[in-house]
Amino acid sequence: MDKLQKQIEVEKSLDDLAFYLDDLFRIPGVGWRFGLDAVIGLVPNVGDTLTSFASFYILLAGVRYGVPKITLLRMAFNIGLDYLVGSIPFVGDAFDFVWKANKQNMELIRSRAAGHGKGKTSDYIFVFGLIILLIGVLVGSILASLYIIGYLIWAITNSATIVAK
Repeated sequence: MDKLQKQIEVEKSLDDLAFYLDDLFRIPGVGWRFGLDAVIGLVPNVGDTLTSFASFYILLAGVRYGVPKITLLRMAFNIGLDYLVGSIPFVGDAFDFVWKANKQNMELIRSRAAGHGKGKTSDYIFVFGLIILLIGVLVGSILASLYIIGYLIWAITNSATIVAK
């Protein structure tokens, strides 16, 4: 595509949401920016899950602006990757400072949208399917974390029982 392609004007509230999630805070001297996604994401699973739901709103906005399905898929991939890597302790926290899924998704809306109000019913069905799939990933991740925590608690209590005998 041409570098000078048309950029569509988006609602200020969408830009604000992406800004709050990805760029709200600036580290003085270095100029690095991070947002609530990185801060809330410090709480394992809960933080990443909450910020993912805010990201779903931007994904739905893509439909309202008439973004093609392949771009909606890319936007969903950005959200899924942000969640999956973001849920890994320490690595995910560092990743949240670099990977700005919401900012990327806003740029995709701007560059690929047909215009406000151009979304079709089939696009909404497609996005709701993607959101259900992403929610399944969220739930699976939470269940896996609970299983690991339960196993660790079981292993610690059983090792303490063996040592006591």
